[in-house]
Amino acid sequence: MTEQSLPSLFAAEQGVTCVVGAGGKKTTIYRLANELHKAVVTSTVRIPIFDKKVRRVYVTESPETVSPESSEWPVGIVPEQERSDRYRGFDPTTIDEFASKIGVPVLVKADGARTRHLKAPDSREPQIPSTASTVIPIASARAIGKQLTEDWVHRPERVADITGKSIGDNIEPADIAAVLGSKQGGLKQVPSDATVVGLINMVDTEADKEQALAAAKQAINNQQIEQIILAQMIAENPIVEQVTH
Repeated sequence: MTEQSLPSLFAAEQGVTCVVGAGGKKTTIYRLANELHKAVVTSTVRIPIFDKKVRRVYVTESPETVSPESSEWPVGIVPEQERSDRYRGFDPTTIDEFASKIGVPVLVKADGARTRHLKAPDSREPQIPSTASTVIPIASARAIGKQLTEDWVHRPERVADITGKSIGDNIEPADIAAVLGSKQGGLKQVPSDATVVGLINMVDTEADKEQALAAAKQAINNQQIEQIILAQMIAENPIVEQVTH
């Protein structure tokens, strides 16, 4: 679909890239990390154990001391293993401090969604470092046509506030667009100088593409969003479509 590399397409080739929303944050981060090769994966929230997704994970409260060998990239850096199945995340200010020193792209999981297909953040989310150069808000095309309930949506009441829908209503392309482009949704806490690249993931069929394209064409009307990418991030060739101004 495109000759650009994925990191270039997502403006993730340098600086701090934060991924928020629902429907493929971790998949996107690990894909970008492995295509960049020399990159750091980290988080400001809890993150499932991801040792098999990178070459090595460093568990340290002093990330600025990490100096990977050339064979170890991409690496993960986290402060603590909180449970057998997950790591704890860093405070955003810690990422601000070490990202400027490590000299490679830093990829940050900046909120959680409990494997749902759409979400809006609560009052404590997202946890985006102030130095974030790119933010990627994500929604899943699989949310379209589903009911606005906890079965499919993380914090459906907040999505209802953004979209004007009622709990139990069917989710439409306009609702995906509204969430991605809302200051209470995909654009919450995004630094004013950050590049925003929206992602509608899990575009698995032509029907998905049609619905996702309708959502993207509405969302791109928000001038803060540079482009919307339709993708199937688990596929060998993940990019389905790009929508720009």
